[in-house]
Amino acid sequence: MNDQILNPSSAEADKKNPNWERELLEKLATDALREQRLRRRWGIFFKFVLLFVVMFGFYYFSDYATGEMENLGHHTALIEIDGSIESEGSGSAQTVIPALNRAFADPGSVAVVVRINSPGGSPVQAGMINDEMGRLRKEYPEKKLYVVVDEICASGGYYIAVAADKIYVNKASIVGSIGVLMDGFGFTGIMDKLGVERRLMTAGENKGFMDPFSPQTEKQKAFSQGMLNEIHQQFIDAVRTGRGQRLKETPEMFSGLFWIGTKAVQMGLADDFGSVDSVARDVIKVENIVDYTQKEGLPERVLKKFGASIGSSAATTILKGNVPNIR
Repeated sequence: MNDQILNPSSAEADKKNPNWERELLEKLATDALREQRLRRRWGIFFKFVLLFVVMFGFYYFSDYATGEMENLGHHTALIEIDGSIESEGSGSAQTVIPALNRAFADPGSVAVVVRINSPGGSPVQAGMINDEMGRLRKEYPEKKLYVVVDEICASGGYYIAVAADKIYVNKASIVGSIGVLMDGFGFTGIMDKLGVERRLMTAGENKGFMDPFSPQTEKQKAFSQGMLNEIHQQFIDAVRTGRGQRLKETPEMFSGLFWIGTKAVQMGLADDFGSVDSVARDVIKVENIVDYTQKEGLPERVLKKFGASIGSSAATTILKGNVPNIR
């Protein structure tokens, strides 16, 4: 009663709007939610800024570390190829060739060692790396190029290896598989049984001849086989050029078979037994090893982790079965 006497305007307002307390609470709650949302948005913004700063820092310092290789004194340059020979990854030409050029061009590198652990892959990528290795050997005749085989050096991996001055293996390493394949699937029989009709329209009678849902003619099979034979001959020529008189050819050498390291040395597919450390120590006589392998940067790893390369990976998976591989 006293409050109403002291504040008559408040009393009159209460009579005009009996729900003022609820409206006031709703306003306070709305303001609190708005402030909370604003605080959350700013928090997300600053987290993204922090993530960007960290990524930039890793990227900058990794590049800086790479650029400092010139001051390492005399050393054995190492480049690693691990996995399939493909258009991306450690076995791609765009990864291996820049590393080879840096290793040969560095005045501190005494020799270059390429460590290979690969079952094979693209003949295009392997051929480009093979050609570049040959070019660099001519440009830097004073620097030897050696290949050291880890677990396996087959097909596309061996295509690369034969460009080296010498090949070193482990006694149990798998070496060889000098052949070419192009694989895929055909579903025409299943479609006939299910009564499914394939409706494929092309401009050019052979445009869809690798389509797994369409029958393949004898003419198309012969064309594919001729293409594989040509690539196989390119592979054989590269082996003969690289190995020269050391090669003890047999009827099975170019059949796609592979052998363990001891047999590979006997056949002239490899020169001797050794590891990266033993070659650096006993052959090159420089035990200080510097890795020139081009590593994938942090930004690329983060983008791939969050699916930035899903589209290209899916396309590669779809087309991979119809692309010739030397493996």
